[in-house]
Amino acid sequence: MFQCCIFDLDGTLIDSLEDLADACNWVLKENGLPTHPVDAYRRFVGDGAYKLVERMLPEPMRDEQIVVQYKALFDKRYNGHYLDKTRPYPGVMDLLAHLKEKGLQLAVLSNKPNQFVQKICREVFGEGFFAAVWGQRDGAAKKPAPDGVFAILKELQAAPEEALLIGDSNVDIQTAKNAGIAGAGVSWGFRGRQELKEAGADFIADDAAQLETYILA
Repeated sequence: MFQCCIFDLDGTLIDSLEDLADACNWVLKENGLPTHPVDAYRRFVGDGAYKLVERMLPEPMRDEQIVVQYKALFDKRYNGHYLDKTRPYPGVMDLLAHLKEKGLQLAVLSNKPNQFVQKICREVFGEGFFAAVWGQRDGAAKKPAPDGVFAILKELQAAPEEALLIGDSNVDIQTAKNAGIAGAGVSWGFRGRQELKEAGADFIADDAAQLETYILA
């Protein structure tokens, strides 16, 4: 049985795709640019807000100065609408409660800006579940770099061989590999089973009950 579970946030614990897409499309529409269907954002997310904004813009506009400008607009819009439609995936709240009851240490590691990660975790899950919450911070390497995993393990005084990283994308599985810990995928997220399989996930869960069984085995 694992003793420490590090969860990705978007696409793993919460379904936030519509709120992310709505904020991006609002910025694009307000500036006379073409919008994208919600499903397109499944491929845009996962590498942080800067990359999300870069990918939503037309290719000729993907200059750093322009991306930074539009990211500021996105941040402002998303800050007021990040919980309009965002909800935990089915079974996630029970999963976290059961793992907590078993004495496991739970953490969140996301490429989403830290300000949003902290607020969403607090407002969606409350104060009790997570012993550590890490979003993207200035000057810190984002996933798939292992730095965030190492920081969490140090903060929780957890051994790598007892830790599991859980996510919905190849970025998460590669992060686990880079950190030398086990990596499990969830097929209900933004990217799907095939990407996780190709990334070399140690296990792929189709629902929260399957993931709980694997973690507690």
